[in-house]
Amino acid sequence: MSRVCQITGKRPRVGNNVSHSHIKTKRKFYPNLQTKRFYLPEENRWITLKVSTRALRTINKKGITAVLKEAREKGNILV
Repeated sequence: MSRVCQITGKRPRVGNNVSHSHIKTKRKFYPNLQTKRFYLPEENRWITLKVSTRALRTINKKGITAVLKEAREKGNILV
């Protein structure tokens, strides 16, 4: 699976390592992704999502149902 958050759509970003002598080499900044299981009481089942820690905070605040609805509208998730 790719390193993309299924809720927010966060993906790796590209940047530079900068040494003491100011030489720049390419690197990637990866999002902090966690594989997490969520229970959907409306559908009476568990789903497994790969989500960023920022998305976990959003899920705790709004609830999994509301967040999934928004993600489906944006097209980030196909569950």
